[in-house]
Amino acid sequence: MRVLYAIQGTGNGHLSRARDVIPALLKHNISLDILVSGIQADIKLPYPVRYQLKGLSFIFGKKGGVDVWKTYYKANSLRLQKEIKSIPVEDYDLIINDFEPVTAWACKLKNKPCYSFSHQAAVLSNLAPKPKKKDRMGKWILNNYAPTSQQFGLHFKSYESNIYTPIIRNDVRSAIVSNGEHYTVYLPSYSDEKLLRFLSKMKNIKWEVFSKHNNYEYFSNNIHIKPITNEAFVKSMASSKGVLCGAGFETPAESLFMQKKLLVIPMKGQYEQQCNAAALAEMGVPVIKSLKKKHLVKLKHWLDTDTIVPVDYQDNTDEIILKLLEESLVNNQATSPIGIELRA
Repeated sequence: MRVLYAIQGTGNGHLSRARDVIPALLKHNISLDILVSGIQADIKLPYPVRYQLKGLSFIFGKKGGVDVWKTYYKANSLRLQKEIKSIPVEDYDLIINDFEPVTAWACKLKNKPCYSFSHQAAVLSNLAPKPKKKDRMGKWILNNYAPTSQQFGLHFKSYESNIYTPIIRNDVRSAIVSNGEHYTVYLPSYSDEKLLRFLSKMKNIKWEVFSKHNNYEYFSNNIHIKPITNEAFVKSMASSKGVLCGAGFETPAESLFMQKKLLVIPMKGQYEQQCNAAALAEMGVPVIKSLKKKHLVKLKHWLDTDTIVPVDYQDNTDEIILKLLEESLVNNQATSPIGIELRA
């Protein structure tokens, strides 16, 4: 059975999850090719990548949202169309897609089944929490960015049968957790200067800030700026007093798993993060809208409290992969039998 696993390369969450999904796939008797598209990731996969594409990336800004102009500038439609036409999806028995637009559209144009295995698939569920303020354009983009025919979703809670709790990577599961004196910060849509101005107002707090905009390490009074590496980030989170981050999926989920107190700031104009913030708020996680002065009171209150939101995130990666492969096998055998040995 030939399988193509297509991964979104904007941000680090998709590739971080892939580090655990790929070994789970390789346990079965399949031939696996990997595709990565996007230009905003800071980590690499320890596996050979068959297709490395530019795809369609959202570019992080420095003021709390997506840099619309850079995103538009990088979105070369002719190049994207060529990439979509270049991927031989018809040569594969199964396409697994983690919010990756090139293979999703290649499959749609060739009427090829495509299995979504992503957080975004769960966010789009009618049963998943949504923000009070409607965002029709944001929802439309999320629906059409990487369209798929079958969905396996991941979310902070299992809101319905095809939605599973987060895949917590082995690096995090095996980390030694302690409660240190610092707070770990990951807010890639803000500039270092903005973070320094805001966080320096809490003079007695130690901050470890992982920067999307810097590749060297330095100190500024009580703030330690660090470039992003997987090992350093996991170590910082595991030994932190708490985590301040965007309302993405992987970092909040990993923080909750480590039983860290958590505060999130959703990116402006990013519908998925607004949905995540609604889900986290429903669970009891505090949310602030931005790094404006008026939100300092809520930040200080969070620093003064020790409320932990309990979760039970079991290691379910093998179970999900087995169900996905079994479903695809049943669907494919209806038309053309495929030789595959599934190992429970």
